[in-house]
Amino acid sequence: MLICRRIAELDRALSDWRRAGESVGLVTTMGALHAGHMALVAAARADHARVVATIFVNPTQFGDPKDLETYPRTEAEDLAMLKAAGVDAVLIPDASEIYPEGDETIVETTRLAGLFHGAVRPGHFRGVATVVCKLLNIAGPDAAYFGEKDYQQLAVIRRMVTDLHMKVRIVGVPTVREADGLAMSSRNVRLTPEDRSAAPVLSRALEAAAGERDVAAMEATIRRVVGEEPRATLKGLDIVRADTFTPAEGPLTAPVGIMISAQFGDVLLIDQREVSP
Repeated sequence: MLICRRIAELDRALSDWRRAGESVGLVTTMGALHAGHMALVAAARADHARVVATIFVNPTQFGDPKDLETYPRTEAEDLAMLKAAGVDAVLIPDASEIYPEGDETIVETTRLAGLFHGAVRPGHFRGVATVVCKLLNIAGPDAAYFGEKDYQQLAVIRRMVTDLHMKVRIVGVPTVREADGLAMSSRNVRLTPEDRSAAPVLSRALEAAAGERDVAAMEATIRRVVGEEPRATLKGLDIVRADTFTPAEGPLTAPVGIMISAQFGDVLLIDQREVSP
């Protein structure tokens, strides 16, 4: 497995693979890898001759400097997991490689970035869209793989790729969960034992809401279930039409996406579920 600290190092490998006619799948990460990331790698590995992963803790998508400072960094363990999964190359750039001196260009989905989770975390999706655009341009993959757990993020990336006429296929991979239902996330390691025990309330709330046939009933059920867990503070609850990403209402007549976020101590967790009539 090739470990690249500079974009130019990855460029040389990509040039060789393209000359050989080999397809490339990309998995972008911020490190602190877990089984959810490995599901993305496995999907890319199944589809492509070559797989590239990136590890970059992107500073522009963090609103709270403390959140950026405390984000887990486990490079040695991450590299071992990627190597075992058959990744061909990993890009681990410094921030100055991604945002060189004088950098001033941003990418933003103007409507989607301010909705739902974007309202809870202003500027977050601008940072996501900008860095993903840069990484897609750097790697030039045939396809890139993202988790469905980050439901709005996936919508933002798909919108960006469509609007900018980018020649890459965006593939969503189903959420991977712990045995108790908690969606796998690099943030989970920051939970206290008590908050970790409480956190599966998010998946329980989504499961309960999936049994309702009306949007208002779904919302009421989620508020009730999360409200019964004293360690959880519901921060965001949005139910959207899956096809348009606009607010859903009334009886369930078409697929909807349910997005929730909740605070557990210092850690904000998100979860999602798509529900069909």
